[in-house]
Amino acid sequence: MWKRIQVLFETHPERLRVAEFLLKNGFAVRGNRIFVSEVEVPTLKVAVGVDRRTVSETIRAIDRDRKVRTVFPKIESAGPSLRATAKQLGLGVVEITADNPNKVGILASASRVLAEHGIGIRQALVDDPELNPDPKLTLIGDRVIPGKAIPLILKIPAVAKVSIY
Repeated sequence: MWKRIQVLFETHPERLRVAEFLLKNGFAVRGNRIFVSEVEVPTLKVAVGVDRRTVSETIRAIDRDRKVRTVFPKIESAGPSLRATAKQLGLGVVEITADNPNKVGILASASRVLAEHGIGIRQALVDDPELNPDPKLTLIGDRVIPGKAIPLILKIPAVAKVSIY
């Protein structure tokens, strides 16, 4: 789906940026309006470094494209993320980037590594590689992630990069 969106906006990078923002933040497009859950969001509030007309043109283009239009009305926010508040809550965060995000078993293997270190997972956030150009797996553990877990996670097939916060 991301490739289709890139093609749709290939001559309008600012519209592509708006579409990416909508997807990453779980904003739905229904008709010519933007929603988070059932709350309508004014186009003026979505202007991510662009004017409101660009946002309006983006949602009109989404609505005109049959394939893209079938996805955007049903997009939902995944809910609150603990990533930004993890440190204050005494939680650990590990962010994983894969060179092949479609490889089966990345989440399971990374979860196993954390479990072997006695860390329970409070939250798992997984970006869909079909909807996100730079997908990541973020695991939030019930305590700080030890540095010795990094090389073990890096040994997981398809894992390219690991960051701990």
